[in-house]
Amino acid sequence: MAHANLPVQPPVDFTTHPDSYRHWKLEIDGAIATLKLSVELNGGLRPDYELKLNSYDLGVDIELADAIRRVRFEHPSVRVVVVTSDVPRVFCAGANIRMLATSSHGFKVNFCKFTNETRCEFEDMSRNSGVKFVAAVNGACAGGGYELALACDKIFLMDDGSSTVSLPEVPLLGVLPGTGGLTRLVDKRKIRRDHADLFCTKAEGFRLRDAKKMNLVDGGWPRSKWNDNVGAAISSMVGDGAPAVEGIKLSPVSASRDGNTIEYTWVKVDIDPAGRLANVTMKGPDGGAPSSHEDLQASADDAWVLRAWRQLDDALLHLRFNHPNIGLLVLRTEGNSDAVIAHDDALSKLRADGSWLAREVQLHQARVLRRLDNMARSIFALIEPGSCFAGSMFELALAADRQYMLDDPDQPNFVRLGSVNDRTMLTLNGKSRLQVRFLDDSESADAALDTAGEDLDPMAAADLGIVTLSLDDIDWEDEVRIAIEERVSLSPDALTGMEQNLRFAGSENCDTKVFGRLTAWQNWIFQRPNAVGERGALTMYGHPEKPIFDWTRT
Repeated sequence: MAHANLPVQPPVDFTTHPDSYRHWKLEIDGAIATLKLSVELNGGLRPDYELKLNSYDLGVDIELADAIRRVRFEHPSVRVVVVTSDVPRVFCAGANIRMLATSSHGFKVNFCKFTNETRCEFEDMSRNSGVKFVAAVNGACAGGGYELALACDKIFLMDDGSSTVSLPEVPLLGVLPGTGGLTRLVDKRKIRRDHADLFCTKAEGFRLRDAKKMNLVDGGWPRSKWNDNVGAAISSMVGDGAPAVEGIKLSPVSASRDGNTIEYTWVKVDIDPAGRLANVTMKGPDGGAPSSHEDLQASADDAWVLRAWRQLDDALLHLRFNHPNIGLLVLRTEGNSDAVIAHDDALSKLRADGSWLAREVQLHQARVLRRLDNMARSIFALIEPGSCFAGSMFELALAADRQYMLDDPDQPNFVRLGSVNDRTMLTLNGKSRLQVRFLDDSESADAALDTAGEDLDPMAAADLGIVTLSLDDIDWEDEVRIAIEERVSLSPDALTGMEQNLRFAGSENCDTKVFGRLTAWQNWIFQRPNAVGERGALTMYGHPEKPIFDWTRT
């Protein structure tokens, strides 16, 4: 098998801060934030490749994701984010080829998934937070670099005779611009199919004149007029801006590690390597809900509504990248359902009253849930006495592939829906998880929502269809054990494909296409000899010899 002796990927840490960025510069000037890419050549997560031509690896993307999160919470007055390069004549050459060629298959796919989740956050900010993104492409822009630009609202390309946009993966590497490139070309920018075909097979790409004709960019100017015209375009997007608003500081998300246990304040992960599963327990709030925007602002990053969900997000990323053999997540909750609902309702009220912070907190919770949806892991939710699967935390159960609820007459056990289970926490396809669960059966979804605020015992939850099985105390232990053992014994490849299809049931949109195709295309093409074999295109990139293809079409 090709690349049998790949370099060992060290554990990935997702905590960073602008003071320690190695690749990005974040500058804030009133309503405008500027992100300048200047990738440190020897700053990769592994020492076996150089990040030439502003190419990126996961470390570059971790900084970008952190910067975007800080703009949302620490700089709420920002109305436009400008993404540009601080390296002469190079915007971004995309994902580093040597990194891809020498990474395990699983790492490549997870890297692409994380990258696109961050790009989806650009679009989420534009759609829901009123923050627009501008790609000021001031040099060569290829592959993932152009995919980064595609995530922005506007793309401007310098007209200097050398700056181009391109998606060269097919002709140069034998793979695809599968981190959203192909989908955003046609679904987002509405580029004609024949133009997209031409573009994706022209390795050298297009300069401004032809790129603008095909709608690959929105405009551009020569170098002598670049700064003035880009500045004017940004100013017009800012408009009157927004009143200066004080943000909150995001402190690092940290956890203690003891063997196979990772413990945060509100989240605990117990990993069972032999059983190939991880038990993930999230605790509900233990304090009062915020009563005003000022109250929420004062609690800032320490508030359960933000801190607990940031910790869950970090835990999911650690499981995704650092524990690839874990096949099943078993979700549990602990706490008081009344407190969860009180926090949910307080956030919703504050958001309706115009609190930018309440809005951003709920949007963050929704993104973490979408990260959970996107995990290439099976997910079971175990609803037991003492749990708090209510409101936003019941969304965890709805995100699971199955929900098991214990029915023990001696131990009261309830779930509870809240107002946020209607359309606050949307999935990638723009539907609530109840809508996805019941598909065209709106009556069942409405019947479930009609119980909002009520404690639902195991039989009521099963009758409403919001849990998979309600099991009595005699059968509980054996049924759950057998279900877990059966699940982890099945082919992980087959399960990934099955789950990705089932979790996004219903109509598709750009986001579901991106992640569905990412799973299918990357899992197939990135393992084919034409890409990664001894003479595959990705393997031979940068060598004088040409790749050798198996010309069979399948």
